[in-house]
Amino acid sequence: MLGRSRISTRLSAVAVGVAAALTLTLAACGDSDDGGGPGAAPAGGATSAGGYKLTQATDIPASPTLDKIRKRGQILVGTKYDQPLFGLQNPTNSKIEGFDTEIARLLSIRIFGSPDKVKFTETVSKNREPFIQQGKVDVVIATYTINDARKKLVDFAGPYYTAGQDIMVKSDNTTIKSVTDLNGKKVCTVEGSTSEKNLRAQAPTAEVVLVDTYSSCAEQLLDGRVDAETTDNVVLLGLISQHKDDLKLVGKTFTTEPYGIGLTKGDDAFRTFVNDTLQETYQNGDWAKAFQSTVGKVAPTVPTTPTLDRYTA
Repeated sequence: MLGRSRISTRLSAVAVGVAAALTLTLAACGDSDDGGGPGAAPAGGATSAGGYKLTQATDIPASPTLDKIRKRGQILVGTKYDQPLFGLQNPTNSKIEGFDTEIARLLSIRIFGSPDKVKFTETVSKNREPFIQQGKVDVVIATYTINDARKKLVDFAGPYYTAGQDIMVKSDNTTIKSVTDLNGKKVCTVEGSTSEKNLRAQAPTAEVVLVDTYSSCAEQLLDGRVDAETTDNVVLLGLISQHKDDLKLVGKTFTTEPYGIGLTKGDDAFRTFVNDTLQETYQNGDWAKAFQSTVGKVAPTVPTTPTLDRYTA
């Protein structure tokens, strides 16, 4: 959570302003029709980004995970609490806001007919698979890259977004321009992430500094304890949006990172249900709406929707 480090004060102050501006923008757009759209979230839920077209499924399949979710009356979602644009805890009301949380709300609509039947649990990169395997959450929606190693432990629906790994440095840095320039430098990333694996492979002599959260990396970068931070470009853009005069991206993305929804391995009916839900949001405009109200605040061009990977487990 943001209270762990000094960067929390910086993030919180700006987040209040961003939240206020977002509220005014949505009001000006006149997107307040209550018919079928997200309403006020309960404590610990996410804040609505606007009305969605998606409705409750009329034929929900039998599935171990779906059966538990429906019996419980809410879906348990693991997400990150410190990532601007994707999953950030609002300092004024403790609600979790961002693109990942909007995807969770859309899934809640499909199951329950309401966007607010979501209970969020904070996850970090290294505990995403254990949380799914131990049943602490039903799904993980947390800038979670789909790859073959992870598919051995959990299943994935999606992808619902495609990012690429990039590098962030202080604004006055002129020596780091590409991933090869990270060799011999102190570089921060998150333990257990694909970013760590990619960094070690492409800059093998970098001095890797591992932490639990990307906001902790940003704190170390701002304080001069590391030379750079590396992870997915959209995560870095979120951090830069809080520190526009102090941080910048360099070079070009050097990987492709398809974000998926992590699920319990072997529940094929649930995976199909989630993929079908994503496909409908791609087609009816809800996915674009969720993007525009979150990531779109700093990356206004809505990307092409990814092709779903309906792999055979």
